[in-house]
Amino acid sequence: MKLLITGAWADAQAHLAELEALGHRCVLLPQEADPLPCPPDWPEGVICNGLFLHHPLGDFTALRYVQLTSAGFDRVDLPELRRRGVRVHNARGVYSAPMAEFALAGVLALYKQLRFFTDRQRERRWVKHRGLLELGGRTVTILGCGSVGTECARRFAAFGCRVFGVDLFPRQDPAFSEVRPLAELDALLPETDILLLTLPLTPETRGLVDAARLARLPAGAVLVNIARGPVVAEAALLRALEAGRLAGAVLDVFETEPLPADSPLWSMENVILTPHNSFVGPGNGARLSQVILENLRAAAEERL
Repeated sequence: MKLLITGAWADAQAHLAELEALGHRCVLLPQEADPLPCPPDWPEGVICNGLFLHHPLGDFTALRYVQLTSAGFDRVDLPELRRRGVRVHNARGVYSAPMAEFALAGVLALYKQLRFFTDRQRERRWVKHRGLLELGGRTVTILGCGSVGTECARRFAAFGCRVFGVDLFPRQDPAFSEVRPLAELDALLPETDILLLTLPLTPETRGLVDAARLARLPAGAVLVNIARGPVVAEAALLRALEAGRLAGAVLDVFETEPLPADSPLWSMENVILTPHNSFVGPGNGARLSQVILENLRAAAEERL
């Protein structure tokens, strides 16, 4: 297969000989926004992240294979690729462990008031805080039960939480106390202490967590979003935080990225805010290469 590989796969150079031995012909594009190193009708397969944000998908007339380096599909026109019969793979499982650790760490930071103690340490002041919370016994609802959601469930369950999953395709899974269909989300929210979002951004999930659903959460609940910003109605979330209905939020993604400097979220004491960074971990490179190579080996065997 004629492969265009972008810099989104940082370790590609180390695997070129292996790819060529499988019968793939490879061309590299270090920066996805740069001019293509080949005619757009040359690649039969691409390994990329946001390539089609800079180069029209319609120009890639020979395309039949796409490997994304992201877990999400929101940077490609998935319906169009499917219509054309293009096989599309994502980086399933690559970023799940660091994202799950991030979600757990964020909730613990809020429950244990780490910002308060960090500020007191900076001031060299010995001040106790009597409002620390325990994670054990809490009810966690994970919206989206793919690889990331499942890794989150395992970690929160290990801390003694009751973990419910909500998914379009409910199933039995030992990582969860129960996985329920999306239609039962509203019934679960009033008993949810921690609402954790790990689902993909689609037309159906955009704005899914709106003002009405935030209002169904009990006072003192925490929202964690490591999915995509537009899954949550950000203005409604701001109002819930300002009103004190939510105890806090752990936010790694936002409706607009980078988050505008004038957003009130920056200065909220009960918000842990990070710049779409939860996926970072030292094992990502090896995991991503393993996923890419396994998929390409299968493609070579199938003579795609």
